[in-house]
Amino acid sequence: MDDVELLVVGCGPAGATAAREASRRGLRTLVLDKDAIVGQKRVCAAGLRPGFCTTFDLPRSLIHCDTPRLALFDASGDEYAVRFGPGHTSTREELDGTMATLARASGAEIRTSALFRSVRFEGDAHIVEYADLAEGERRKVRAQNVLLVQGATARLDDVGEQSPGQFADPRWEAGLMTTLQHRVYLDRPAAAIAYETLELHFYPAMDGRMIVAWMFPKRDHLAIGLGVVGKMRGSALRDELSLFVERTRRRLYPDATVTNTKEEGHILYGGWPRERIVDGGLMVGGTAAGLVDATNGEGIYEAAMSGRIAAECVAIHRNDPGQAARSYSARVHERFYGKLRRRVSLMRFLEARPQRFTALFEQFAGSPAFATALHKERHERSFSDRALLLSHAVRFLVRAVAA
Repeated sequence: MDDVELLVVGCGPAGATAAREASRRGLRTLVLDKDAIVGQKRVCAAGLRPGFCTTFDLPRSLIHCDTPRLALFDASGDEYAVRFGPGHTSTREELDGTMATLARASGAEIRTSALFRSVRFEGDAHIVEYADLAEGERRKVRAQNVLLVQGATARLDDVGEQSPGQFADPRWEAGLMTTLQHRVYLDRPAAAIAYETLELHFYPAMDGRMIVAWMFPKRDHLAIGLGVVGKMRGSALRDELSLFVERTRRRLYPDATVTNTKEEGHILYGGWPRERIVDGGLMVGGTAAGLVDATNGEGIYEAAMSGRIAAECVAIHRNDPGQAARSYSARVHERFYGKLRRRVSLMRFLEARPQRFTALFEQFAGSPAFATALHKERHERSFSDRALLLSHAVRFLVRAVAA
């Protein structure tokens, strides 16, 4: 049986970052990923916040477009633009593949076609069982610490060190989003503004639920997709996407010919962060922990940072997996939970009356400093940033209640 200090389940941004940084610190690290090629099946618009590559020591070559413009569209289709960053776009194949390659170069072992099945605590370590899909066999690994980062589809209700069900969360199902995306390839470039803009659209679906739709430019295509909280029939989802794609076509590439379209569907997350993310030496991170901004779907940064925090905590508490996990939980909660919970509450408040989106977007567009301050993390904000946010929050509440 293999014996490692850190076993990571999932090789997305969280898993690859944890593996790379743990290996750099001299920890014996193994990653299990269910796909044959890392990142190949991941559906995501892959928007990256400003400075992402610098923060995580990644090559600029994986960036497709620099996007200094964020365009927010309300239910009436009115546009409100904000300058920031700039942000960046990539694809999950390139992002995850590059991060996995760097993790391997740092000494981590990554096994693909490895489907996680179970974990149990035995003696003083965890025994992780997985299916080797290429060989058709079940295998086991002994690990001191385990980080579960399989994304929104992670099934954790029966996982736990002390007893099964430690990670069960009654609100988890309510936060799952059904999404569908087209990669649209054109015979000529779209309008120039498309390649410097991240677009987010908020409007009611035909059944009344709020849709979050997006257009993110890539090197050779446009990623055009949408998501809705809860389940939606495939035919209804395709109808909604077809309408949105047509509206986008009329605005951005009316004279271009579509040479190819690739359809991708997946389950994403847009709800409350998971209440409990550690149990003994088990840790949960990234989207599997619900570390996703409900207002815009951003989760790549939070995922990668949770992987970094996990690696640091395991390295510091190398001989005490329980303490490593407790330290990890405290740091992740302190860093992200307050902001993410406020964003979920804000999103639910906006969805109750779609005209509230208009009120908020008008404030963003009218005050670039407000948008900049809101995007910062708490530890990055100055006193003037906090005062500005408070004044805008009061103004927004007055306008939103009247809306």
